[in-house]
Amino acid sequence: MADGPGAVDRAFAAALYIEGDAALDTGASLLAAAPDADAELALRGREFLTRAWERGWQPADVVRIVRRDLDEPHVRILAGLVRADLARHERLPPRWQGQLDDLPDEAWRADRFSYATAVLELYRVLLGLPPIEPAGPAPGAAPLGPPVHGEPKTLARIRALLAKAEATGYPEEAEALTAKAQELMARHSVDDALLAGHGAGGEVPGACRIGVDAPYETAKAILLDAVASANHCRAVWNSALGFSTVVGFEGDLEAVELLYTSLLVQGTAAMAKAEAAQRAGGRRRTKTFRQSFLLAYAARLGDLLAAAARGVEESFGGEVLPVLASRGVAVAGRAEAMFPRTVATRVRGVSDESGWRDGRAAADQAHRPTNPPLP
Repeated sequence: MADGPGAVDRAFAAALYIEGDAALDTGASLLAAAPDADAELALRGREFLTRAWERGWQPADVVRIVRRDLDEPHVRILAGLVRADLARHERLPPRWQGQLDDLPDEAWRADRFSYATAVLELYRVLLGLPPIEPAGPAPGAAPLGPPVHGEPKTLARIRALLAKAEATGYPEEAEALTAKAQELMARHSVDDALLAGHGAGGEVPGACRIGVDAPYETAKAILLDAVASANHCRAVWNSALGFSTVVGFEGDLEAVELLYTSLLVQGTAAMAKAEAAQRAGGRRRTKTFRQSFLLAYAARLGDLLAAAARGVEESFGGEVLPVLASRGVAVAGRAEAMFPRTVATRVRGVSDESGWRDGRAAADQAHRPTNPPLP
């Protein structure tokens, strides 16, 4: 019987460090012929993951890259490796546990050669992951605070409102639900700031990563930046790896993720409706229309969200402004420490006047409040 570790070493030498399908086939053939190598193969995969965690990656980040570059079978193999690797930790950071819960449950079954090929393709990706800025401690790297049981009631209400806004087929109802959610977010943020200003908590800014996927990723990154800025956060886009890192206090980070996801869903639906009307009129410039629409949608929402945030903050009077300013300095300092060499990018590609006009109109509809303010 073949030596398991030796077979893995030979397969890796043949396939992981040499490009091309022929090298991959050679490595997969070696593994397929060595059933006693399976345990060693899985162990090496967990070692690749441990190195990824040490380089700043989290499970959702790795899944996003694998899903972008490979296929769903590779994601299922990755999910099994992640679960096996993280099972050795008694507790995980809160965001890690949520990402672990989101992994697909179903294992991928295939013949030995196909499975070995997929594993080697996955390991090629894991091996090539570069170091990135950590968005929080890796499991076992730092003591964890007390366990968190469930999410705050306010965030649960916000989540429910936005889910209803995305699901309804009536634009006026979606507008009202989104407006309620936005106001609740702003009030929740101010309440947290006032509580911190009175000496409770001792919280410091954290960070999270949010996927910004093609197509039209520039417009999506601008939309995320607008939502982050309105919620006292900073967003830094990594276009090469397809995500933005958002820096802020924990309650604000949750709000940013919820609102961005919902506004993107609503904007995409509005874009499809506007595009259908354009095509019914005989136009066919689909790509330029969509790009201009989403850029306008993002730019207009930036103005509207910033104005809404100022309105809520001013309603609390002067007490909150110094506290928010202090938290803003803390967030800016954390963002600059994480990303000392950020660069600004000029936005190009707005070439469709009707797309820009319809995008601004959709932003106004997504933001416009139609109900009285929440108590």
